[in-house]
Amino acid sequence: MNKRLPLLTAALLLTGGSSAFAASSTDLTVAGIITPVACTPSLANGGVVDFGKWSVKDLNQTNWTFLGRPSLKLTVDCDAAQTFALHLKDNRENSAFRSHLYGLGLINTNQKLGGFDLGFSGATTENGSIDVLVSADRGTTWSPSTVAGHVPGTWTAFGDRSTGTLLPTPIKNLTVDMEVGAIIARTDSLTLTDEVPIDGAATLEVIYR
Repeated sequence: MNKRLPLLTAALLLTGGSSAFAASSTDLTVAGIITPVACTPSLANGGVVDFGKWSVKDLNQTNWTFLGRPSLKLTVDCDAAQTFALHLKDNRENSAFRSHLYGLGLINTNQKLGGFDLGFSGATTENGSIDVLVSADRGTTWSPSTVAGHVPGTWTAFGDRSTGTLLPTPIKNLTVDMEVGAIIARTDSLTLTDEVPIDGAATLEVIYR
């Protein structure tokens, strides 16, 4: 972008006998890739994880209550082998009672009911089993998945060290268990005189790499 001197400054330079102006510039590059390959994710049971009905007396008053960690079968089918990552977008953002969890919705207008975490295990592709990888920096670096719960903002992918570095690898068909662990906040912080819904919701996104 060319930079211009203010009008008054330009006039002063001209009276000094200078009639030449040096131009400064920098370049902008707009880049990207349009891929013809499409990957379609699908979840068993319509993507619903139902923890059933819990009595208030079965929940902990002074500590959180873990409801369990069931899993859903996730499949990702691509038109051709493609490198991709998965990201879960929290549709109940700011409703989790802990920052490292996804939200379970608000009750009584402003009370945070609890939260849930997410994990993946038992990944297989058309070429056999594969490692689960996680990235906290949007795919710049990857590490093995060593915890059950991936925090919000984490990208998940599937790969190995075939390139010499731990990286996602091209996959055509993926099958993996997606584990959802739900937690209810301590009940002495909640008003539970009426039935309230466990209302977690999120969107699983495929990110092409």
